[in-house]
Amino acid sequence: MSVSVPAATLNIVLNGFFEDNSFVSGAEATAADAEIFNALTAAPEASVFPHLARWHKHITSKGDAINSLKAAEAPVAAAAAEEDDDIDLFGSDDEDVDEEAEKLKAQRLAEYKAKKEAKGPGPAAKSMITFEVKPWGEETDLDELEQMIKGIEMDGLVWAQKGQRIPVAFGIKKIQINATVEDAKVSTDDLSDLMMEFEDHVQSVDIAAFMKL
Repeated sequence: MSVSVPAATLNIVLNGFFEDNSFVSGAEATAADAEIFNALTAAPEASVFPHLARWHKHITSKGDAINSLKAAEAPVAAAAAEEDDDIDLFGSDDEDVDEEAEKLKAQRLAEYKAKKEAKGPGPAAKSMITFEVKPWGEETDLDELEQMIKGIEMDGLVWAQKGQRIPVAFGIKKIQINATVEDAKVSTDDLSDLMMEFEDHVQSVDIAAFMKL
């Protein structure tokens, strides 16, 4: 995972992410969690970033073991590697390979191929995007606008439960909201264009942060 955003924005992005996730990847802490933990310059304030603070406290409790966390392993790749160890694709090294050995090798190859096809593709690549949606003026109902944004539905798109209100100027606030997307199914340009179609409410749509998961 690579992150290249300002510290203040990173805290906002991560707080939204950990609202729906316990760890960076999977059901337990991995090296990806250690990388994000070390990237934070200070412990997040629980009153401002409750979800990030909960995760930070859990990772902190691991002490020196933080830097020895292992990388998350793709289950399909691990299973395939395990099968590679268990299956002797080429039988004996004996040069005198008879007909029975050839049949056995062909049978094993067919079984191995069938198992791999049955497992299907690996986990889909995902990203988390932080959108900033600026309204025309302070009279715009931001709660209504947020519901309109979250009403955009696509296969592979999941909105955060709650967006944030960020002051702009002269009493105007913009909506900052996270979306988790499957890269192969959802285009950031398409999402931005759909939000811009709320032309009576939306003045502009910007991407504040983009993070691969």
